[in-house]
Amino acid sequence: MIASRKINPMNSRASRDPELQVIMTTVRTVAQASQSDILALLGLLRVLEELHREIRDDLFQEALPSNRQELYRLVREIESAGGWPYIPRFQLQALLTNLEPGEFEQEKPPGLI
Repeated sequence: MIASRKINPMNSRASRDPELQVIMTTVRTVAQASQSDILALLGLLRVLEELHREIRDDLFQEALPSNRQELYRLVREIESAGGWPYIPRFQLQALLTNLEPGEFEQEKPPGLI
């Protein structure tokens, strides 16, 4: 269940923002509804990663502080609220650990050597 593994990266102002709470609830609902559909979950993760990239590259970087006092406030907020937002990519090696030894070799597509 998603709720049992809540990650709360928003320990500050953001956690009290009703719009962000709606987004979090919606994402959790979609994830829960897709619980047994790996392709739907992969699609959701891709959408979240794309949104993260768009916000970071198009809006966040433009809004970065232009003086030391504002930069200091931003750094303090980052430190107190759980660090820099980052969405790591799942490594192929982590996926392969779920396969039985020798399973991959048995299921090679025809024509591959």
